Amino acid sequence: MSFFQFIPLYQERVWGGRALADRLGRALPGSGPVGESWEIVDRPEAQSVVVPGGRHEGLTLRELIATRAPEIMGPHWSPERRFPILVKWLDCRERLSLQVHPPASIAAALGGEPKTENWFIAHAEPGAAVLAGLQPGVDAARFRAALADNSAESLVLRHETRTGDSILIRSGVMHAIDGGNLILEIQQNSDTTYRCYDWGRMGTDGRPRQLHLEQSLACLSANTAPTPPIVRSAGSDAVLADCAEFRLRRVRLAADETLHFRAREQPRILSVLSGRLAIDGGRPLGRGDNILLPYAEDFAFTATDGCAVLVTENFDRS
Repeated sequence: MSFFQFIPLYQERVWGGRALADRLGRALPGSGPVGESWEIVDRPEAQSVVVPGGRHEGLTLRELIATRAPEIMGPHWSPERRFPILVKWLDCRERLSLQVHPPASIAAALGGEPKTENWFIAHAEPGAAVLAGLQPGVDAARFRAALADNSAESLVLRHETRTGDSILIRSGVMHAIDGGNLILEIQQNSDTTYRCYDWGRMGTDGRPRQLHLEQSLACLSANTAPTPPIVRSAGSDAVLADCAEFRLRRVRLAADETLHFRAREQPRILSVLSGRLAIDGGRPLGRGDNILLPYAEDFAFTATDGCAVLVTENFDRS
């Protein structure tokens, strides 16, 4: 069965650019601002499709799980359950909206889904930053007033970013990504975002983008997640995030060093952050590639030069 690699689904966003071509060597559609590449997704409105070249070519991730759930996800996984993780590349050429994802405690009542996500900063321009978490003592009433007088930014904590940083954004944390960040985002399988402020910007259609003020303030009131710290680690094998939804490990490999994964442990996602990986009988994997490693297979990847990868695991327990 080997691993699965999927055709990227590119999304035009008003805040995006063309860095996925410049930094990852991607052939992007059109000439407009591409903000997102959905690398692995199993949703009703968006499906990953296996890349050409193998016996599973053209099958969707939903079709794979529906017919081979025990091999891909493990013997306990129902074929009807969706893949629990969504993997994206984000090209944040400009600042994203100030937004929040609903905590699990109120997501259903708001008609949405919780979304805990992790941002790995694959590249940060000088002065780049993210906004995440509110200043101590800020409540929904004060935040509403600040939105009305355009001073909300002063109530959100600003964190400068460096290449290699990682930050876990739990559902309920108010946040925005500043321009100048190229991010690999690992998140719950959700597409619920409530925007509360968009900096006076127009969308790609020339109209203001929709805001969700009441939903955002409800999330702020229900939030119990702490202000997230930025993780900076120089170790060869570092845990960047460990939450109920997934665990992320960054692994650095020297040239000719091999990374092994044993069959029947758990499914995993492997993301190449830098360098190249070789596998017997397959084409090398390079920066930007994201693959799904099924539960039932052994894998051994060898770095052809210095290499760094992100391993997403423990999502089968969610």
